[in-house]
Amino acid sequence: MSQFFADLVIRTDEARRAFETHPVVLDAVAKGMPLQRYRTLLLELYHVVWHFNPVSAAAASRIGDSHKAVRYFLYQHMLEESGHEEWVRNDLEAVGVPASDTAGYKPSAFTQALVGYNYWAADRAHPCSVLGMLYTLEVIASVYGGPFASAIKESLLLEGERGVSFINSHATMDAAHMADLRKILVTVNDAPAQDAIVDAALLNFHHFTRIIEQV
Repeated sequence: MSQFFADLVIRTDEARRAFETHPVVLDAVAKGMPLQRYRTLLLELYHVVWHFNPVSAAAASRIGDSHKAVRYFLYQHMLEESGHEEWVRNDLEAVGVPASDTAGYKPSAFTQALVGYNYWAADRAHPCSVLGMLYTLEVIASVYGGPFASAIKESLLLEGERGVSFINSHATMDAAHMADLRKILVTVNDAPAQDAIVDAALLNFHHFTRIIEQV
């Protein structure tokens, strides 16, 4: 584990714990969600996922050769994440939300704030801030995605991967991604980039907690 990765974990631990100990999160992991709340959550996630690669592309376009390894990492990561919003759309259709409703859905203020912040941070703060977004989303997916998907399947009587394909697949996929993220964080040695990554992780944990709280 790189020293900065350890620092990132420590400096964002309070924000992570605020997410995982939130009563709404605890209840969802233990009991799942009613159908309408799960539909709303997927609709919010659709917009988070849709903007993931554009945010990463915006960051990559501003990363100079001093962080060349981060830029190349983002190129590869964007390929792996390409089209994942369609997985969310398919899950929505499986739980009764037609594609037209997904396309017309206006995300909550918290989702707009999360997405808007990540664009701003990539463009105005520091392009390496995108690694803070990745860290937050991959921690949430790899640690909590599996139990949440299982609880949703049980509470809504869903069969197989139907309706939970995005969340369930990312529980495993993002565990591998976290290992890759650790490796790339080894290459980030300057304080401004490190501080931007920490700030982004803190903001993403905060806004994602609010998203779950309000669905």
